[in-house]
Order: sequence, then C-alpha cells, then structure tokens
Amino acid sequence: MGVTGSNKLISTDRISCDGSLRVTLALTAAPDIISNPTDIVLLLDRSGSMAGVPLSSMKLGSKTFIDIIAEATGGAPDEIGSGSRIAVVSFADTAMANTQLITSVDTLKNGVDALNAGGNTNHAAAFEKAMELLEPASGSAKVIVMFTDGNTTVGLPPAPVAQQAKAKGIIIYCIGLVGQGGLDVNALNIWASAPAATHVAVTPNAADLEELFAELAANISNPGATDIVIDETVMDDFEITSIASPTKGSAVKTGDTALRWTIPELGVTTSESAVLEFFIRHVALTQGEKQVNASITYSDAEGNQVTFPDPRVTVECDVVVHPEPCPEPVELTVKGCTDGVVVDLGDTWLESQGRIIQMDLTLKNVCPNRRVALAAILTEVDGEGMEYQRGMKAMTIPAHDAPECRDVQVKCIKFVVPEDLDVSGSPDSMCNSRTFQARFIAHYIDTDYRCCEAELTL
Repeated sequence: MGVTGSNKLISTDRISCDGSLRVTLALTAAPDIISNPTDIVLLLDRSGSMAGVPLSSMKLGSKTFIDIIAEATGGAPDEIGSGSRIAVVSFADTAMANTQLITSVDTLKNGVDALNAGGNTNHAAAFEKAMELLEPASGSAKVIVMFTDGNTTVGLPPAPVAQQAKAKGIIIYCIGLVGQGGLDVNALNIWASAPAATHVAVTPNAADLEELFAELAANISNPGATDIVIDETVMDDFEITSIASPTKGSAVKTGDTALRWTIPELGVTTSESAVLEFFIRHVALTQGEKQVNASITYSDAEGNQVTFPDPRVTVECDVVVHPEPCPEPVELTVKGCTDGVVVDLGDTWLESQGRIIQMDLTLKNVCPNRRVALAAILTEVDGEGMEYQRGMKAMTIPAHDAPECRDVQVKCIKFVVPEDLDVSGSPDSMCNSRTFQARFIAHYIDTDYRCCEAELTL
C-alpha cells in the first residue's frame, strides 16, 4: 500500500498585503498487507535436532512474527485484521496442522508453545500440508514461511513439492538454522521464491531467530514508507517565519523560503499519519491570487510516488498614495585628503528653522472609480488651549479600480512648522515640546448624483 494519502492545506484563502497564514502538510502511510489480505502458513521444524535452545528460540521468533503481522494488519487486540490469517504447521517424520488459518493471536501462540522436538525431518510432507490449508479459493495472497535446522532425512524429495506450491502462486520464504546435522543452504534457495537474497535467511545462532522472524514479518507486511524526505519551497512572494514541531520526524528551515521534513519511518506496522505545520508571511507589494508552492519534492526508500495539492491565496494590498514625493537628492563627492569642499547644490525653497510633521492616514471604505478630495488642517495649541493655524493642505486622491470598496492609505503629508511660531512659552529654544492638532476632511469628487431639473408649464 505504501503512502495512502498526502495533502497540503492553508489556513485561509485571503490575506492582507503583509498577512500571514498557516500551511499544513499531511502524509499517511500503511503496510501493504492492510489492503492486500494474506494467508500465511508457518512451517516449523520440530525434529529431534531442535531440542533445547533451538526449539525455544524458534517459538519466541514465531510468536514475535505473529505479533508483528497482527499489529501491521490493524486488527482488534489479540486479533489479526484486514482479512489476513495465519496457520501453524509443524513437521518431523510427518506434518500436522497445529492450527487452521485463523485470526486469534492467542490460539496461534498456544499452538506454537505446544510443540515438542523429536523424530526425523520430512520437508516434503510439510509443504504438502501447507498447500492443503492454502488450497481453498480466496482472493488473499498466499505465503509459506518454512523454518528448519537440518537436511531432509525422510519422505519424498521436497523440491518438486515446493515448485508445485510456487506454481500455484504461493510465495515461499525459508529461515534456516545451522543445526547438529548441518544445513543444505542451496536446498533452501531452490525451495524459496526468487530472488533467494530476499526470501532466504540463514543463521548459525539460535539467538538470532527472533530477529530473523521479525524482519521477515516486516517484509511480508511491506512497510508503508521509510527514510522519507520532503523538501518544500514557497514562492518568493512569501517567507517562512516559523516551523512547528511535526508529529513525526523533524523539520528545519533550509532558507528564507525553504524547509526540509524528514521522517525515519511511517506506516511500518500499522496505518499512521504525520502532520507538519509552518507559517509564512507575504512580503511582496503586489496583490492578486498567488500560488503558495514554488516546488515540493518527496522521496523514500520504497520509491513511493507522492504528489501534494497546490493551494492558492488571494492577497489584498491597500492602495498607497504618496501625494508629496521626497525631494530629489544631490550627490556630492569629497576627495581623499581634502579638508573642505564647496558645492553648488542649486536652488531650494526658502525655509525657516523649524520642524517637519509628517502624517499618514487611512481613508476607510473608498468605493472604486471615485476620486477623493482630502484636506489636512494643522493647528498648534498653547498652554491656555488656544489654537493657532499652522497650515492647510488640499489634495486629490486618485480613484482605485479594485472590484469593491476598500481602505486607501495616504502617506507622507508633510507640514513645516518654523520655530519662530512656537507658542509653548519659550520661543527662543529649539528643544521645546510643542502641541499640535490635526484635522482631516474628505469627500468624493466623483458622483453619479444629478440634480432634478425643474420644468415650467405656461
């Protein structure tokens, strides 16, 4: 099954020009066995050479195998789920079904614990018994896991029987323990499905059996995804401001507009999801509908192909008007080792000593295609509360063409207030605190109103 779901969401579809939004990346993965029910027969060698540590190690490994399959299939507690089943078949001189294909974990483990070592080794009988259990027609995949610690000592040659099973679509895995009578590894390679490198495991140490059974269970369940790397880059109109800790793995910024999210494994034993949230801010001055993603790439060890949605957000920037541009600067150069320089900077308007008051305001809910007449009135207040005129400016705010009424920012309305008009009480000082009041008056210039025309009847 691998990766079963991927998504990318944004917290809102509309932001202001310098607005922020939350981006959520989500990924879900699950073992293949969840969507592909599998019938598994454990063929366990209980011949005399298995007595002692080998038998106890095999039992421990078999029960670990059962637990991993149960967890991977997402069943109820102590149950194998998603339509998969396991049977336990043991063999020595003959083979017997210790359980049928069932889902009860406890019953399967009890069947394993009941095994006792004794007798010779009949591999052919083991394969035949496994095929009997797997014979009923079903849509489930069919798997045999053969465990043995020695060579065939009784019965028919096992290779033709194993070949017959493979011809029926049964996948065969072999786990070998090098026991007292030796082990024909080449025979295991012949019995197992190809390639032998992924279907045969051999060890001389009984203590390794649990790990071998666990690895085999993981291979059969086929983990969703491991070694996941997601590289996310947002458009240059945005910057990543912060990253929350993901529910799985870790994430770091790799640049102002980029991050990397790594997840060691996801959906290895059961279906699970991972979520990453990060925050971005719009830093451009342009508005309109914008895509968030510049690029997003995904990779994992299993080669899953994953795509994410490409969300878009509408950015609304206020109309900005600069009715008074700043004066153009005049460049001048003072050469090295020069004590002084005389430069003609041209003409400038006569100004007395004083201060410059710069005011910004926002015109609220200005309708489209309407020019606005704006007046700014500045007064200075003395200690008695008397007001003194310090200037008035009138200006035309150009119409905007947005589809609906919106706020318009008016910036840099400047008044020059000379120091010789100071009414604070100490007109000779240039560091006095002075109090001013500003008033604004605004109305539409353009209107669709037309005066009623009087009609005279004589």
